[in-house]
Amino acid sequence: MLLLKDAMVAPRSAVVARLLRGLGAPAQARGLAGPEPQQGSGGGSNPDTYDVVVVGAGILGLATARTLLLRRPRLRVAVLEKEAGVAQHQTGHNSGVIHSGIYYTPGSLKAQLCVRGAGLLYAYCDQRGLPYRRCGKLVVAVERAELPRLRALYERGLQNHVCGLRLLQPPDIRAREPHCRGLLALECPSTGIVDYTRVAAAFAEDFQEAGGSLFTRFEVSAVQLAPDLPGAPIVLRSARGAHVHGRFVVTCAGLHSDRVSQLSGCSPQPVIVPFRGDYLLLQPDRTHLVRGNIYPVPNPDFPFLGVHFTPRMDGSVWLGPNAVLAFKREGYGLLDFSAQDTWDSLRNSGLVRLALGNVSFGLGEMYRAFFLPATIKQLQKFIPEITIRDVVRGPSGVRAQALDNLGNLVEDFVFDGGAGVLGTRILHVRNAPSPAATASLAISEVIADEVEQRFKL
Repeated sequence: MLLLKDAMVAPRSAVVARLLRGLGAPAQARGLAGPEPQQGSGGGSNPDTYDVVVVGAGILGLATARTLLLRRPRLRVAVLEKEAGVAQHQTGHNSGVIHSGIYYTPGSLKAQLCVRGAGLLYAYCDQRGLPYRRCGKLVVAVERAELPRLRALYERGLQNHVCGLRLLQPPDIRAREPHCRGLLALECPSTGIVDYTRVAAAFAEDFQEAGGSLFTRFEVSAVQLAPDLPGAPIVLRSARGAHVHGRFVVTCAGLHSDRVSQLSGCSPQPVIVPFRGDYLLLQPDRTHLVRGNIYPVPNPDFPFLGVHFTPRMDGSVWLGPNAVLAFKREGYGLLDFSAQDTWDSLRNSGLVRLALGNVSFGLGEMYRAFFLPATIKQLQKFIPEITIRDVVRGPSGVRAQALDNLGNLVEDFVFDGGAGVLGTRILHVRNAPSPAATASLAISEVIADEVEQRFKL
């Protein structure tokens, strides 16, 4: 395991028409590719045999497949996705923020990837005509104890070469956000918002137009050697009986990255623990209270950031999220439950240690998840005039949080392979923490570099 610290191709008109239909549909109904391949024995000239097979059509898997094919157009590359369309889970349920890179340790890989990734993403949206808003962000200190941390964050952002940073006194805060109150704020004008489902759809379109094949409804249930096909010695099987052959495999399985990696003999560690984040929505007649992103000062004593205010591309404003243990890896409802997912989380010693070390934080998050006035009280620290009548319950997302067995959040990018000969032909991307969507194009370059070096392409 390497820990990096700090469908057939449709013509353009058909692809565009399908993407537009998908973007107009609910996330659960989007479908951007053909069904899984049919049963049959793969051969060197068969359509189900590929040089590289990428598992997972979230934004990171699609960005990686796109980068590989643009670098090496002669490769036959396929993407396998278990859902009916792309970007169904983390990509399609996040806040839509384009982060600037102020939070990360100067010189770390995360900082470099975030800053570079944001620049690449803005340029890509310009090139493809994808809408975005560079609406900026205020990180607001509302208590005196937060002032040293905010100034340290400012210095960190400068060291990370984040452009346009400045500290704002209360009159300047009100000029920037008339309804916001605070003692001091860090303005970050390079922060923006975008619809990542549209970005992922554009990546899928690029990939297919470059000759890639995207198969939906293909949930990988087994990864095996196929010695009778030396040119494509790995076979990936679905629970429905279909299979695809490949020379090499790259997995970007998000919420299921630990389970998929174990198919090739990898260690269970780091394990994925799902944390659900619930958002509130400002009523449409109250969205004028928020112009840009408003964030709290990070508290190093707590594992997650805290509630914030996020404008969206559709004009709505999201408030939150909280961070509570999800009892289902793809459970977006307050009461969604999976016995297997819950058992996998609760038997993990890392989660137990994380919970014991953050009892008050965890109980507070659970309380606020069910008791809206408690969340409103947190929001009023920043915008005092918000009341419970101004909000309704909104969407939720589930974050794939990698934990080690000591209860530490794994913040680095983790690559793995597996056991034996099989493991030499597989690259598992086991962890790609936030800001993976912002940095997707930059991260895809790192993954493509690793693929080329590891597999000697």
